[in-house]
Amino acid sequence: MAGGAAPAPAPGALLCVLLWAAAAAGGGPGGSPAPGAFGRVYRGAVNISAERVYAFAYSSESGQVDAVRVYVNSSSENLQYPVLFVVRQQKGVLSWQVPLIFRGLYQRTYNYQEVSRTLCPSEPTPETGPSDQIIFVDVSSMAPFNVAYELLVTRLENFQLETNKAFNFTASPSQPQYFLYKFPQDVDSVIIKVVSDAVYPCSVVSVQDIVCPVYDLDHNVEFNGVYQSMTKQAAITVQRKDFPGEQFFVVFVIKPEDYACGGSVPSSIHGNVNRTWNLQRMKNLQVTIVPSIKKSVYVQAMFFSFLSFLSFYLGSVVVAFVHYISTDMKLTVPFGSVSIAGSGIMTSSHPITASTPEGSSYGAIDESGSSGGHQLSSPERGPPAGSDTDSSVEEESDFDTMPEIESDKNVIRTKVFLYLSDLSRKDRRIVSKKYKIYFWNIITIAVFYALPVIQLVITYQTVVNVTGNQDICYYNFMCAHPLGVLSAFNNILSNVGHMLLGFLFLLIVLRRDILHRRAMEMKDVYTLDYGIPKHFGLFYAMGIALMMEGVLSACYHVCPNYSNFQFDTSFMYMIAGLCMLKLYQTRHPDINASAYSAYASFAVVICLAVLGVVFGKNDMWFWVIFSMIHVLASLALSTQIYYMGRFKIGKCSDLGIFRRAAMVLYTDCIQQCSRPMYMDRMVLLIVGNLVNWSFAIFGLVYRPRDFASYILGIFICNLLLYLAFYIIMKLRSSEKLLPIPLFCIVATAVVWAAALYFFFQTLSSWEETPAESREKNRQCILLGFFDDHDIWHFLSAAALFFSFLVLLTLDDDLDAVRRDKIPVF
Repeated sequence: MAGGAAPAPAPGALLCVLLWAAAAAGGGPGGSPAPGAFGRVYRGAVNISAERVYAFAYSSESGQVDAVRVYVNSSSENLQYPVLFVVRQQKGVLSWQVPLIFRGLYQRTYNYQEVSRTLCPSEPTPETGPSDQIIFVDVSSMAPFNVAYELLVTRLENFQLETNKAFNFTASPSQPQYFLYKFPQDVDSVIIKVVSDAVYPCSVVSVQDIVCPVYDLDHNVEFNGVYQSMTKQAAITVQRKDFPGEQFFVVFVIKPEDYACGGSVPSSIHGNVNRTWNLQRMKNLQVTIVPSIKKSVYVQAMFFSFLSFLSFYLGSVVVAFVHYISTDMKLTVPFGSVSIAGSGIMTSSHPITASTPEGSSYGAIDESGSSGGHQLSSPERGPPAGSDTDSSVEEESDFDTMPEIESDKNVIRTKVFLYLSDLSRKDRRIVSKKYKIYFWNIITIAVFYALPVIQLVITYQTVVNVTGNQDICYYNFMCAHPLGVLSAFNNILSNVGHMLLGFLFLLIVLRRDILHRRAMEMKDVYTLDYGIPKHFGLFYAMGIALMMEGVLSACYHVCPNYSNFQFDTSFMYMIAGLCMLKLYQTRHPDINASAYSAYASFAVVICLAVLGVVFGKNDMWFWVIFSMIHVLASLALSTQIYYMGRFKIGKCSDLGIFRRAAMVLYTDCIQQCSRPMYMDRMVLLIVGNLVNWSFAIFGLVYRPRDFASYILGIFICNLLLYLAFYIIMKLRSSEKLLPIPLFCIVATAVVWAAALYFFFQTLSSWEETPAESREKNRQCILLGFFDDHDIWHFLSAAALFFSFLVLLTLDDDLDAVRRDKIPVF
């Protein structure tokens, strides 16, 4: 009757005391109790006028927790007249009915005729001596006819769990289990690890204080304590400070349905078919309680995190010092600025023009074709000293004052061979102010974005702590180390690298900016026509974006879930976009996108990412629309890049638009099919469009569930493609890679490869149910504190930092080269 769930009673350990005279062999009628013996099966029948009462007594030894389990069974299937079982103890009452009814979706019911429950044990008092415990079991029914039942009461042997010792048992919806655990003297925190070979049936693991009654049924297990749903594994970290009695119950409940764990959802049907009897849902479980890490490990982890990234500061100081010493010996300005001759007094002199091999520049080039670059004292050049703050120049003007036909941007930008002097003709002060808007705008965006995010995740963490529902947040519970109110402090600490390295990058950019300003103050107007134009607004924006990525990633990992995923990816989109804009701006300073249009584009991307997560799982229409937008956006951007922003098709209402589009198609694609007018740009754009169309087709066919990562992959692939094209064209133009940018390129490739390896080690997924996500949980792998995803945080921060340095130093070799000798690609 008891089945596999009933442990054998301890021989010789039972003491049954006769309190009243026996009225009948099967129990006392009319409320008169009959003596009961542990381990004996009692059979009987009850009706509206006859009930049975059994009395069980035993003696508990000093300091020992005794637990009793009651097994009952009834052959009756009459739900109108169930058999009622009431167990009375010294400090509580426990009752249930047979058939025991569980309710599921669509009013579906699951009825069980066999039930077993563990009675709440008496509170252990090690200070007191042995005491007698009495249990009364009342059996009754309102049925006008006899209803048969069976009763078995046993005393549990293995009720208390031990540290580092696995314990195996079986549970079902009508036969839940729970056990006691006491903290050892030298342990302040433990991890309860539960595993099962079977995915289903879905189960719940709960940790509850030593309070009666114990909530161990599907409909009430969430009323008290901390709980998780589970398929194959679960892990709950418990701290001694949360339990004043230094002990707790571990409760295991099997759910009647599996939909909460990602199983099939029962269909909505009517009639008696919607009622299920005695569904076999036994599950074998193994529980192991192991000590968690000590406080010293927290200290070591924090020291490791900060010292690892502070070493980047030390390295930067050493490089800057060595560079300063070497350049000071050469009597030059540090950080690759244009050399200034002089022995003690700074003098104004023209830089030495670096010679460029005749045939090594961008294609077959006629230097006379770039006449604009030779006009060193053009009227557009403003005074270099103290001009950045000139209030008379506040806004960029699209009007060119030079009367020469070669100065007209429509003519210059459509030449076959372009040089940097052709695309850096606007006033340096105006362009510099234009790019500073990127910096101020991203600070504004960061403040307005971060404040509600912080407020929201604090609310999430509070809800988790108050309700005990650990299904709200998708942690790696096998390696989630709490600190204070935070449930997974290690996932938050590992984001410190983004903030520290972002701040370091801002310091490096600031130093370059200051040195560049000093160099400008010491040079006359003619020296402005050398090297890549120095505009640092985008670099400042990139540094702020890296810091905010760390802040928002930490906020996301306070409680990672479906509702706040965009916190972790929003600034990643912006970082990738800003890097592409900076790379394009390097040799196209006059025609780069404005800050307003760039950030508006990022906002559209973030909106698409949110819509993709909401509608992208099963809705084919979303993928069709998104793929069309992706392809059309790629074509539109390709057109703007190919024609340097000078492609104009007029108003949509103008019917001549079709004729002009046909003429452009005929001129550039049919007449010049053998060789496009801008060959290198055409190669880049063809490859880029093929990559983006491939992404669109892949998304349309496979519809990946992780839409946020899918969008991020599109950005990263486009950035890597453009960076590879830039470096190849740079080498093709006989330009050099100095040691520092070469080291940064190699470091970027190595660190990104390592980072991506750990990124694809999926440890959780909010796209699945919490129970399914926990199947991916893994142990810590670094210092016993950090998991794979934490290492991804460390390495990705370093990789982004090196990537930024690549963009910052890539063209340092051109600082002494005239701009009319620097090709545009």
